[in-house]
Amino acid sequence: MHDLVEQAKQEEASHATFGFSAQPYRPDQALSDLLAILDDRIESEGVQVGLPIEFLHQMWTVCDFADTHISETVWLKKNIEGGSGSKSEVRQQTYQALIEYLEALPEDSQTEDPTPN
Repeated sequence: MHDLVEQAKQEEASHATFGFSAQPYRPDQALSDLLAILDDRIESEGVQVGLPIEFLHQMWTVCDFADTHISETVWLKKNIEGGSGSKSEVRQQTYQALIEYLEALPEDSQTEDPTPN
């Protein structure tokens, strides 16, 4: 996740260098980017590191359920803290909200509705 935040910072810097304005970036885009990278990593290294085949599907399901909660959390943080809404900031806040969401899930929710307590 940290790599994706750093990548966004580099993209922002290169766009600024060439005078391009930043495009709006949403938490759902950050989650899609994370899941795309996870898919690539699972295809290339998943079996080697012991990830179950259904791990990606589980993450998609959790992210789907968490999307509204994460979007609201990121929106609140941006408006309370006066953030810029940059791609790197949205990614950082989205991934932090996802981690908090995952940590709030009950242990036995792996097959049930992934709604935090």
